[in-house]
Amino acid sequence: MKFKQCFFPAQSRSFYGKRWLDIALRTLHLLGLLGVSGGIIFHAEQALWQPYLLTTILSGSSMVLLSLWTNGRWLLQNRGLTIIVKIIILSILPVFPGYELYLLFSMVIISGFSSHAPGRFRYYSPFFGQQI
Repeated sequence: MKFKQCFFPAQSRSFYGKRWLDIALRTLHLLGLLGVSGGIIFHAEQALWQPYLLTTILSGSSMVLLSLWTNGRWLLQNRGLTIIVKIIILSILPVFPGYELYLLFSMVIISGFSSHAPGRFRYYSPFFGQQI
């Protein structure tokens, strides 16, 4: 199978139960984020909230892989790019002790903005200069 056909199919792929898998992954993602947030806000030892960080990263990465499998064009749109930025922010939390709260807040701001932005923003591709 050629690269373009594999990552950018003419018709987006799906399977029975995809919607429910996406809902389950989003729920795990939110639970992980709650644990990370609680640990950071209440200054818990990093070892106590690291499993939640791992849950958040793994569930987020799983959602990314599922979206990429559906149609790779997602990654070229703002909705995919903002999620990649959030994964990077989560991944660097342990590297910047003392800045966790600011990184967490920036991630929540990005999430709120990108999740509820109009379609013309979410489906816009800075690579193509238009919605795709």
